[in-house]
Amino acid sequence: MADDGPTASSGDREPGSAPGPGDRNRKPEHATAPEHTTAPEHATASEHATASEHTSAPEHAGRTTDTTGTTGDGGPAANGSGRFGTPGLPLKRSSFLVGFTGAAGVLLAYALYLGLRNAAGILVLVVIALFLAVGLHPAVVRLRSWGLPHGIAVAVVALTVVLLLCGGVFALVPPIVTQSGQFIEQLPSYLEALRRNETVNDLVIRYDLMERLQSAANADTVGQALGGVLGGAQLVFGTVFRGLTVLVLTIYFLAYFDRLRDLGYSLVPRSRRERVQLIGDEILAKVGAYMVGALSIAVLAGISTYVFALIVGLPYPFALAVVVAVTDLIPQIGATLGAVIVSLVGFATDLPVGIACAVFFLIYQQVENYLIYPKIMRRSVSVNEVAALVAALLGVSLLGVVGALIAIPAVAALQLILREVVLPRQESR
Repeated sequence: MADDGPTASSGDREPGSAPGPGDRNRKPEHATAPEHTTAPEHATASEHATASEHTSAPEHAGRTTDTTGTTGDGGPAANGSGRFGTPGLPLKRSSFLVGFTGAAGVLLAYALYLGLRNAAGILVLVVIALFLAVGLHPAVVRLRSWGLPHGIAVAVVALTVVLLLCGGVFALVPPIVTQSGQFIEQLPSYLEALRRNETVNDLVIRYDLMERLQSAANADTVGQALGGVLGGAQLVFGTVFRGLTVLVLTIYFLAYFDRLRDLGYSLVPRSRRERVQLIGDEILAKVGAYMVGALSIAVLAGISTYVFALIVGLPYPFALAVVVAVTDLIPQIGATLGAVIVSLVGFATDLPVGIACAVFFLIYQQVENYLIYPKIMRRSVSVNEVAALVAALLGVSLLGVVGALIAIPAVAALQLILREVVLPRQESR
């Protein structure tokens, strides 16, 4: 019996032969044939992709971008248009370049300092006018709420200020001129009375005062005296010019107040503009309220002084009332200064009148400091007394009377910024 030999596998069987009985439990291998058939195609595709990547890699590696803004093959970088040529290498920080730049910065800072120093007088006038405009703006707003146009409201406020200034000048100038003329007329009698005094004669003989006066009365002394007169005239005209400048600037600031405020807020970044606008409007409101309160207190002091001067018979009662009202605008020391001036006039008139003036102002200042001032200023600004005193002293030392006037609202604005901005930021850290 012939041996059939080993059973041929399905892989050795011819394609046309039928399956044998042992192939029933065998997994048909022709099911995986398509995978073997498509595998070379996928592998070929991946190999082509890999080959292309490896082929293009040296090209990309060869094109490096340097620090000059151009690629290694001479083309423009992604952040440059290439319209204006290839940027060069950055300049080296040589000692000459650093020194020259520093010297130029120092010269620019010095020129700025000279400019600010030369324009200090004008800047002070601008600050005064801006402060007055902020204080008078609530009056313009009130008139506009009554139905008046903006231009007419500004004109009414400006005209009121001009009338008040003219009234003060006409109240102060005649007494000064009259008293000066009387002093010049009575000067010879004063000198004659001094010559009749034995003590004065002894001093004149002992110290040779007559010879010194004669030697001093030469051409140089006369020239200096004329220079002093011209200096006095220059002072008067300069004061008038500065006053008119402040008045004109105040009117302009009142007319364009809203535009200037909006321009200042537009300089702030948009993300912070709303908060800055709220804080700025609050500061402007406090400054305006302080000005209204201070003017109210000054007018009340002037009216009280005028009535008292009429009762006791002081000379020039209206002029003294204007002096008291103007000096009362100065924080901390203004009321005392006005009281001293009026009391000196009272003592020069009569001793009982001077005593009555001293007693009146002593009582009135207590009433003003503890009753009037707190009630009016509590609604406008709330400033610590120590901070107000220090600010007034610093303001007087820096800008004189103007600094004293600006000191209180400046402290109120600083307190608002500290309370709303600085302190919350410090607490959040």
